[in-house]
Amino acid sequence: MSHPPVAIVTGASSGIGLACAELLPIYGYRVYAGSRSTNLDVTSEESVAAFVGEVIAREGRLDAVVNNAGIAIAGAVEDTSPEEALAQFETNFFGTLRVIRAALPQMRAQGSGRIVNIGSIAGLLAVPYQGFYSASKFALEGMTESLRLEVRRFGIYATLVEPGDHRTSLTKNRTLTRASGSGSPYHAAMSRAVEQMARDEQGGPGAEGVARVVLKVLESRRPRLRYTTGPLIQRAAVFLKRAAPYAVIERAMKIYYS
Repeated sequence: MSHPPVAIVTGASSGIGLACAELLPIYGYRVYAGSRSTNLDVTSEESVAAFVGEVIAREGRLDAVVNNAGIAIAGAVEDTSPEEALAQFETNFFGTLRVIRAALPQMRAQGSGRIVNIGSIAGLLAVPYQGFYSASKFALEGMTESLRLEVRRFGIYATLVEPGDHRTSLTKNRTLTRASGSGSPYHAAMSRAVEQMARDEQGGPGAEGVARVVLKVLESRRPRLRYTTGPLIQRAAVFLKRAAPYAVIERAMKIYYS
């Protein structure tokens, strides 16, 4: 009897991570759900090594990693300190890197594996007043492209799932930079933009749709590099950025978030 595939899902206490952790077992996966509030802090090298090591020790293999852990910090670029920007990257980018580095030796040894990094349409099309959230997701795009080229020879596929706005706890957990208060010259415009983001997120589809895309990636024999999902207008904006002069997109973004 074959061993059920073993998967790690990070950021699994709510939203997309929770939806993945609930869906994958239905299709035969043995899922280890990690979250900062319980057993996995992706900003800690020691926590990541202990968590991934325990999974491998128990199961003897690791077939999939879904890197979903993430936070959102909002504020104008000028109003964001280097320390706040680093905090954004520590979870969204370096946290993902830590988990990948911990998982790859086992995947290489067994000659197979799937790494699914949850990116964002905001990592393809930057959003005002979320410059460092977008930057962290843009960085994830570049790193995953390189990773995919490097690990394919070992039977491992690296893939990006890029959701648009969905109803998740990211909305209520979003924090503002310390300099984003009423004294900021950006305060009024930033407040309107963040309110629009919140409306779009809470008016969007549930996280279950993203989980189904993740399942599709894991079940695919040869998954693609990118899977964009979410509201049609946001996916169309990504296509338009590639096809039209950027001035068109820039004007549309200015109007939409003003």
